[in-house]
Amino acid sequence: MFISLNGQFLKKDEAMISPFDHGFLYGMGLFETFRVYEGHPFLLDDHLQRLNQGLEVININYRFQREETNQHLQELLKLNGLTNAYLRLNVSAGIGDIGLQVMPFNEPNILYFPKPLPQAGELVEKKAVILEQKRNSPEGNERLKSHHFMNNILAKREIGNRPDIEGIFLNEEGYVAEGIVSNIFWVKGKVLYTPSVQTGILNGITRQFVIELAKNKNLGVEEGHYPTEHAFEAEEMFVTNSIQEIVPITTFEGYQLPGKQGQVVQQLHHEYRHYCKHLWSRHFLGSE
Repeated sequence: MFISLNGQFLKKDEAMISPFDHGFLYGMGLFETFRVYEGHPFLLDDHLQRLNQGLEVININYRFQREETNQHLQELLKLNGLTNAYLRLNVSAGIGDIGLQVMPFNEPNILYFPKPLPQAGELVEKKAVILEQKRNSPEGNERLKSHHFMNNILAKREIGNRPDIEGIFLNEEGYVAEGIVSNIFWVKGKVLYTPSVQTGILNGITRQFVIELAKNKNLGVEEGHYPTEHAFEAEEMFVTNSIQEIVPITTFEGYQLPGKQGQVVQQLHHEYRHYCKHLWSRHFLGSE
């Protein structure tokens, strides 16, 4: 497998960065993960927009553009013989002296990591359980998709490696927050509910896309602070991320749910399939 490091294609065991990189020393780095469908990087514009906003926050002087980024990742996909893939784009702050740096980072390390994925298929169900581990508060005003992943790792240890379970965080105030690697949604009546970004969650790209999909289909959407009792009344529930897409939930803390038989889940999944091979941004929904 080949990866890309600062524009060079290297075998994965040949790639190296300095131990003085502040991404390693102090966690000063961001990443995006997205899925490539038949060669198309789904919602790439949205991923790059979030990445660029985060880079500004942590003072890394680099910005990504679609054309250049897509050209580079297409070369990487071709080199690895991939058309359906997981792609992680990572930006690490770069070399600096030991000590907390307040000046901008002007020479970050930029890495692309691909992994093969099968063609997208049918819905895959999971069970959801509430974690003992609480969702930590964001380091700044809003949670970034950063190298700071200890909270997620501790939560993952709590549930183990079972692929059919997703752990659901409550935040420090006891409100439903998000999954270990996902955002959470549930349906009551004709309304789709999801925790607000103000609960401390990551504003997932697939989360944002699903919200726009639902609105486009005249489904009510509410974002707020919800206790677990509100979620226990759900008629349907699912979690989302850019690699696993929409994942229906069959049980939530023992409460039975319809999983992939849910009407809203089926409708959103159908729409997801329609757009995943050509859409660059959720902002283009409805423009076709």
